Amino acid sequence: MRQAGLIVLLGTVLVALPSQSPAQGLVTEALAGLPAKTARVEYSSPAELRQLPNYQSLRQRFVGPRLKKLEDALEQLGVQEGDVDELMLGWEAGKSEADLYGYASGRFDAAAIAAKAAASGLTPTAVAEHQAYCPEAGLAASCAVVLNNSLGAFGSLTTLTALLEAHDGQAPALSSDARFTRLVDEVPKGSPIWGVGVDAAVGNWFKGWMPAQGSLKLDWSRVFEKVDSLVYDVVTGDQATLNMKLDCASAEDAATLRQILAGLKMAQELAWQSQNPGKPNPFQAMEVSVSGKEISLDVTTTYAELEMAGGFGAPQK
Repeated sequence: MRQAGLIVLLGTVLVALPSQSPAQGLVTEALAGLPAKTARVEYSSPAELRQLPNYQSLRQRFVGPRLKKLEDALEQLGVQEGDVDELMLGWEAGKSEADLYGYASGRFDAAAIAAKAAASGLTPTAVAEHQAYCPEAGLAASCAVVLNNSLGAFGSLTTLTALLEAHDGQAPALSSDARFTRLVDEVPKGSPIWGVGVDAAVGNWFKGWMPAQGSLKLDWSRVFEKVDSLVYDVVTGDQATLNMKLDCASAEDAATLRQILAGLKMAQELAWQSQNPGKPNPFQAMEVSVSGKEISLDVTTTYAELEMAGGFGAPQK
């Protein structure tokens, strides 16, 4: 779901500690290993999402360009999509959807990966006292680091350096941000997809999420400048349901944003009717409510409609 939703559906991340649920183990380790400047995270459980009947078709549609590069890089190292159980993605404030980094858990045979890389003539690159495999050249290329047989890290060479320094305790980690960890604690951890964003990251998420606005041009950072945080989760069952909470600076700001969201919904519906005549619009069922300075947004849709729409928060092409 779009980079904030089904994008996630294709990733890579951490194994659970014996005393914790998989999601809790991942969250604890990822928060302690993501750079403190991270402004948005998204968790997903590909192991659970693979149980969806149309997972493969959704996967083909919603894998973003950056994740596709990462997936290709992992395959060159002998790591298949099915080897990944959980994924935690991170972004910095103001960066594009493509500038992601994070951790992956699953089954990563470090010795086999090293042998595969050597056979392919791929020389590892030293990054923060770790060996990174970068199948493509350049600072923006997708690279992967095997931390152990069940845990890996990924990102560009630039972002990997910051991530691994946080992981090794050489730089502040996201777990040192009390506001961010409090928001993470609010998320229902039973959901296969969930995310948290603060400040400028909120506008970035919506820019990728709200498809089919026609010729409407918006300064997303300005629209959401009075929003302090975003928390969401996607529940999967017979249908997919997105539940979202936006915390605004004041009740007046929440009321203003509620009106803007109503206008966005109307613009999206008009654009949808023009581009997809006669086809059901999954965003028509979007419900928005306000309570004080908090906005709640909910969307429930079938998977067929979700695939047609472009997903929840999928990355811009």
